[in-house]
Amino acid sequence: MKQLILSAASLLAIALTACNPADSKKQDINFAEPAPFNPPTYICYKLDKPIVVDGNISSGEWDNVPWTSDFVDIEGDKRDKPYFQTRAKMAWDDEGMYFAALMEEPHVWATLLQHDTVIFYDNDFEIFLNPTNDTHNYLEYEVNALGTVWDLYLSKPYRDGPQVLDNWEMAGMKSAVAIDGTLNNPKDKDVSWSVEVFLPWQTIYQMQRGKGVPANGDQMRVNFSRVQWTTEVRDGQYVKVPIEGEEKIREHNWVWAPTGVINIHMPEYWGYVQFSDLIAGTGTAQFINKPEEETKWKLRKLYYRQKAYAAETGNYATMIQQLNPADILTPEEINQLTLDNTPSMYEMTLPAPDGAVWHIRQDGYVW
Repeated sequence: MKQLILSAASLLAIALTACNPADSKKQDINFAEPAPFNPPTYICYKLDKPIVVDGNISSGEWDNVPWTSDFVDIEGDKRDKPYFQTRAKMAWDDEGMYFAALMEEPHVWATLLQHDTVIFYDNDFEIFLNPTNDTHNYLEYEVNALGTVWDLYLSKPYRDGPQVLDNWEMAGMKSAVAIDGTLNNPKDKDVSWSVEVFLPWQTIYQMQRGKGVPANGDQMRVNFSRVQWTTEVRDGQYVKVPIEGEEKIREHNWVWAPTGVINIHMPEYWGYVQFSDLIAGTGTAQFINKPEEETKWKLRKLYYRQKAYAAETGNYATMIQQLNPADILTPEEINQLTLDNTPSMYEMTLPAPDGAVWHIRQDGYVW
């Protein structure tokens, strides 16, 4: 009888192993290290009078508002620095938020005239706003040198299966383009083109019920992108050609906050914009690094690993150790981390230094 019991136990162990193929594949998964987490920061000062949105970054209106750092390639240090300068400014008042961008450009061209078409098939400038800093419910604005706009809402990044509303409109938006040169004229050399945009708070904060204007010290996730196609002139027209050294035609993506890969839709890498109630030019505010952002980043790295694990095994990991957490978390943090699963979902939690518990789930939402 004893031998029969031992055999049954052995059979049960074998059956459990067979029913859990994910564990057997644990050692085969390559958890790639994501790009370094180092988003740029910016202090957004208040205005004492509205800006006239005409596309011209006029000295009397914008002089006291600082520039962002120069844009870099979206892949960061993997690529050369952009060969044309791009930079932006941001300011706010009680009505809304103002944006300006200046793009060095010797040949300003554009072709698309239809509202809400895919503007980045032309050279364009783009704004991305995630007011809730949770990677969900963000806004996108694109414009070309003709002033044609594509504005849209995304419920979450493309990687997480969003609802993308192309027919959504930024109510109350004002937008304008100015050109220092001539448009669509390959016979001369231009200097630059510039963009100004105004967005009301009710549009920016429409997913945050009860939110009116930012409070002093509030932070928002923001990114900018400049799409730049390589062209040559043929028969008096600009024609797209491959980037030097490449075979296929593709665009450059020059951004304020690089994501490390050619994908702007990674809001966790976007820059931090902190609002100050100081009037622009009257003082200097200090950016506040919030300690919970490091906790959120650790959860985000585990979210990346869950995606890799599911891609390899067909299921999300059900035990923390399946994600090899030791190279992300301290031993104390590993003991504090929780992981709860259903067959198609998971939720992980981790306390921040101030004791607040942060959560992330399978669609990347963090709260």
